[in-house]
Amino acid sequence: MSEEREGETQREREIRYMNDLLQELRVILPGVQVLFAFLLVVVFSAPFSDITPLQRDVYFAALVCTTLAAALLLAPTAQHRVLWRQGARLHRLKVANGLAIVGSMFLAAGMGCVIFLVTDVIYGTLPAAVVTAVTVLVFAGLWYLLPLYQRFRR
Repeated sequence: MSEEREGETQREREIRYMNDLLQELRVILPGVQVLFAFLLVVVFSAPFSDITPLQRDVYFAALVCTTLAAALLLAPTAQHRVLWRQGARLHRLKVANGLAIVGSMFLAAGMGCVIFLVTDVIYGTLPAAVVTAVTVLVFAGLWYLLPLYQRFRR
């Protein structure tokens, strides 16, 4: 969450934190929606019936991970509306923060699965495994390890 500002009340800070979180969700959700739409469309294309059992399993994992990512990333907004004016903003912020982190993990997993599928179709399973591992490491490094390193360094 953002740094504390001098002269800011607890209520003002909580409102700012909530606005920050909702703005971040507005950035990530279009990516989830595009990935989900791709996964829904690709299954109905003619070549999809020619996929291997491994590709079918990875496709299903991508679909489930993307669906869970959408559910987790949309939850804070829905909860914000349901619990509006209930005086539980700090609790909602903590819950929403956790939901957003876990949702982004499922998004990274879903994207990794899609990278595997595309690479497997184009180049085969071994290159797909390598590219997927590198992709997942990039997500983990940029999204989690770097921020955690910066957090613990302070």
